[in-house]
Amino acid sequence: MSTARKPLSGITVVSLEQAISAPFATRQLADQGARVIKIERPGVGDFARNYDTRVNGLASHFIWTNRSKESLALDVKKPSDHAVLMKLLEKADVLVQNLAPGASTRLGLSHEALKEKHPGLIVCNISGFGPEGPYRDKKAYDLLIQSEAGMLSVTGTGKEPAKVGISIADICAGSYAYSSILAALFERKTTEKGCNIDISMLESMVEWMGFPMYYTYENAPGPTPAGASHAAIYPYGPFETGDGKSVMLGIQNEREWANFCEKVLRNSEVTTDERFVNNSLRVKNRDALRGVIVQAFSHLTADEAIALLDAASIANASVNDMQGVWNHPQLKARDRWTEVKTPAGVVPALLPPGMNAGEARMDAVPALGEHNEAILKELGLTK
Repeated sequence: MSTARKPLSGITVVSLEQAISAPFATRQLADQGARVIKIERPGVGDFARNYDTRVNGLASHFIWTNRSKESLALDVKKPSDHAVLMKLLEKADVLVQNLAPGASTRLGLSHEALKEKHPGLIVCNISGFGPEGPYRDKKAYDLLIQSEAGMLSVTGTGKEPAKVGISIADICAGSYAYSSILAALFERKTTEKGCNIDISMLESMVEWMGFPMYYTYENAPGPTPAGASHAAIYPYGPFETGDGKSVMLGIQNEREWANFCEKVLRNSEVTTDERFVNNSLRVKNRDALRGVIVQAFSHLTADEAIALLDAASIANASVNDMQGVWNHPQLKARDRWTEVKTPAGVVPALLPPGMNAGEARMDAVPALGEHNEAILKELGLTK
């Protein structure tokens, strides 16, 4: 268990959370030393506990977003359990919730309902679309938000919509919730007052879509979906090698193009080929150029191609699967891996970006209701 004082040591966060967005926000608060008490449904818990069984029988999403938390199982619709929650809020600094639309108001957990009795409490609500407007009552899953925010219009190859392969809308909203809570805690040092934080998944995701939105300013045509390649730069994307793998590379200017032809393709004649003499023509004739590159790479393994690209100072990357990431030499060299305890044993965990082993809090992932007895005793209650 981490014992050194952290930036948020002494801060108590109570979170009625499920899935990804709120748990991701509060896990980052826990990383920084906050005490996070996770309210879960008795017998069921956060439904992310049951997404899969890939980590020694436990769910991968849950393991990722719930370390260093305490689990308190309460049915907050029952008066007795609701009273426990309200007593818990007497000592809380932050209340986070990503309940169904309207649920926090019905439970008396809105900032408006709480601010008189708890003037210093910071209340953060994460929802799909916000508490007002025509979409406020719509269900909001990650893929639905990606779709509403236009993300699917810029991914894939243009033949059919393609979602981002991780819960990017949830992660995005959770990141803004985390930073907004940090700012509110900082402001409270001066004002001694809490505040209401309203995080919409749609608004968070649309903020991340700023480039394609401005690219289409005043009804200009949007960027062309290009899969893993770039719509306006070529060569920029994955290219197959002779061992059945792929290498990602990107050419940014004519100097790099000349180096690439001479030192990687080892065919300086390609440099002066009229079809490829500038980026615009390379984009126009990308299919022909792709054939030239794949032919050259067919005699190389991925490692050999990367070695040539590195020697020519051409930007490149391995196209890793997850095992490649688990074993990534850069993460190992920087000692970024540690371990956390779970109800099913110890598992590896990546240290939070920006924090070293001695700085990050990396405590156990809780079992459902694991801390009920201790928390109720702390509150002077029995159940």
